Amino acid sequence: MTKVKICGLMEPEHVQAAVQAGADAIGFVFAPSRRRITLKQAKQLARLVPEDVMKIGVFVNPSPEEVMQAYHEVPLDFIQYHGNESLDFIKSIGLPSIKVVSMHSEKDNGRIQSCNTQFVLVDTPGIEYNGGTGKVFDWSLLEGDLPRHQLILAGGLTVGNVQEAIRQIRPAMVDVSSGVERNNRKDEALIRAFIRAVKEEER
Repeated sequence: MTKVKICGLMEPEHVQAAVQAGADAIGFVFAPSRRRITLKQAKQLARLVPEDVMKIGVFVNPSPEEVMQAYHEVPLDFIQYHGNESLDFIKSIGLPSIKVVSMHSEKDNGRIQSCNTQFVLVDTPGIEYNGGTGKVFDWSLLEGDLPRHQLILAGGLTVGNVQEAIRQIRPAMVDVSSGVERNNRKDEALIRAFIRAVKEEER
């Protein structure tokens, strides 16, 4: 069954809406972004997340100290590396991890296959920030023999296209942020509708 991650959450009511609607994972952004939150904010929001829902911290080129502090203090279940971090660096940290691969061409499939992290998140290349564009990349780039059980699909997903994305890509998880926002702010109704669309596709 495809899992759902709601990323870039900043307010208690949106965390609660996601959890109550059946989200499998919550994403907290610690990297430069309009959705960036502090460690203190993340710790407060994490109290609203039950143990069976994954808490994922999003980082871009962090120091080992930043990662370790957030992982233990929030606490987090996974670290999502969204920058130029090498696989050796990620391995040296030694925490459950997700590596992001920006999809430019079919050549990036080799990068997906070489990742030895628990999950690989595929996203549209960023412009101002690393990812978070709210735009869909060409899903046909993901054809072929890929580790679907490790694949997290992001990039421009909405309630209108997520079911087709699941049918076409068969990812382990789908990740949404701007697709559940109105006027650059999370919307509880959109969060619920997105999660419902994913769960309905799985029936």
